[in-house]
Amino acid sequence: MLRISYWVYPIVSGVIWLGTLLGLLIYWTTDAHREHYVSMADSQTIAYISDVGASRLKPLFVTGCVLTTVFLDASFLADRWLRHRGRLVPNTTRTEKVLSGLVIVCALVGTAGLILLSVFDTANHPRLHDIFLLLFIAGYIFSAIFICWEYQRLGMKYREHRVLRVSFWIKLVFVLVEIVLAIAFVSCTFTSHYNAGAVLEWAIAIIFSFYVFSFYVDLYPAVYTKDANRQQHASKDYHNHNHTTPTTTREMEEGGTGRLPPAIHAPGCPSYAATRGVPSDF
Repeated sequence: MLRISYWVYPIVSGVIWLGTLLGLLIYWTTDAHREHYVSMADSQTIAYISDVGASRLKPLFVTGCVLTTVFLDASFLADRWLRHRGRLVPNTTRTEKVLSGLVIVCALVGTAGLILLSVFDTANHPRLHDIFLLLFIAGYIFSAIFICWEYQRLGMKYREHRVLRVSFWIKLVFVLVEIVLAIAFVSCTFTSHYNAGAVLEWAIAIIFSFYVFSFYVDLYPAVYTKDANRQQHASKDYHNHNHTTPTTTREMEEGGTGRLPPAIHAPGCPSYAATRGVPSDF
């Protein structure tokens, strides 16, 4: 049975972003009949996303950008909160916590860039639009670099958590591909190869949606630790109320019946024994 949890945030964000892109592209190729906008160069025949977004569909573009970033930032914050609460493998060193903070800060820079570039469109504010476009690309690329670094350190420490390695490689591939495409995009744009630049911009934006979807991999394991986390807190409250020492995970394994609570031994639920009290990601 599919459990609704924090993993919904990246799915909603990715669907909104992909839907916005497809809406703009379909509109330009069908309803607008490949219209040549005033913001396009004379030799340009393929519209940039921002060219279409500055036209009649600007409300859709702005709304899509805002909602995409809101839910994506919620994904970053959920990841940080779940690790802090111990429902995902936690950041235990200062470096990991600093990297986690840098991930969020860079994501907020990318958020500001994306929202502002949609508001200050390329038709009326071309210079500001280009500045905010660079902020958007740089913000999320650096955010991805820092999260790769964080997950690499976590993966080295918690080798039994395969999901950390999977997520690391997904995000590393995104970083490498997007950096190459971003360099090519900037090069094509500044050398007046506008059609090639437009194709690259659409490609970068579509690949970004799959990067957003990848946070599903990070957040979904938290559905398995929800009940266990609740039982731990309930047990702690009960023992505190009765002025007794709370039972540790090791004591629960070795003392009494020698068995963990049923929710922790349920099929598909992560083992606390294997991680010394740290919930498993998968």
